Amino acid sequence: MEARHLRYALALAEHAHFGRAAAALGIAQPPLSKQIADLEREVGARLFDRTRQGVFPTAAGEAFLARARRALDEIMAATVDAGRAARGETGRLRLGFIASALLEPLPAVLSRFGRERPDVRLELHEMATSRSTAALVAGELDVAVTLGHPRGAGVENLVSVTIGHDHLTAVVSTAHPYAGRPSVSVDQLRQQPLIVASGADEPTTIAGLRALLGKDSTALGGATVARDIHTIIGLAASGIGVGLGPSRMLSAPRPGTWFCGVTPRTPLPDLVLSFAAREQSPVLSAFLDVIRKSCPDVGAALDHRIGPRRPYGFEGAGQ
Repeated sequence: MEARHLRYALALAEHAHFGRAAAALGIAQPPLSKQIADLEREVGARLFDRTRQGVFPTAAGEAFLARARRALDEIMAATVDAGRAARGETGRLRLGFIASALLEPLPAVLSRFGRERPDVRLELHEMATSRSTAALVAGELDVAVTLGHPRGAGVENLVSVTIGHDHLTAVVSTAHPYAGRPSVSVDQLRQQPLIVASGADEPTTIAGLRALLGKDSTALGGATVARDIHTIIGLAASGIGVGLGPSRMLSAPRPGTWFCGVTPRTPLPDLVLSFAAREQSPVLSAFLDVIRKSCPDVGAALDHRIGPRRPYGFEGAGQ
């Protein structure tokens, strides 16, 4: 039994006449009569009474037609659902990100993606770079935003593109001696208690600070370790020390704090977006399309790495 048999039976019930039903279906009457007869044999019951007044469903036919309508509705719904999933309009996206990415550029990207793909379920996980890299390699995330390019086993199977640049910024309490200064020097930082990110969570950032302050810096060795930039800012506001973080912190001002530049200007690891090169998810493809529209420079880098957007996934090379 095929879907066309259901459509033929429903058309015959609607028009109550083989000729009119055949015309509505765009087929000749003899094939329609044969298909209905074949259907009745398969069902094992007479579905229509043929009378001089017209063709009418029997009791068995009424029961069959009720189910046939629902079956065709489900087939149509399945077709629609499959098309939406293939276009990345439904499904889920698992995104891991560092906290500072919520300052820039994730808010604009997530807002646009939510408007364009309202039926996609976003699973958002704030994660340190080391954790999100491991989760991405393990297939537990679809995409990750990290500080610096992912490092470690399995990263050769990832596609990574830079989505933001940053430089080192200091934050202090307004009661701190450095408050009001436009900048502080590296030598001055060496003389202060510091607040920094965890070396286990953000190894590239801490490696950069070691290179800047000195591998055996007592200030860095005795630094207070904070989970994210909001904690760094909060501890600085409490007078614990000088917080060090990305200049994106400037977009998250807090009463009682003062931001200073660091001289010489010290670049921090880039903000990097990564995903599995083998990934074929239409939802991820749709997310990358939003990245292209929101961040044209990033879009050009994506096109260079994986080629222009295609309707059904993509192929990419490793990092």
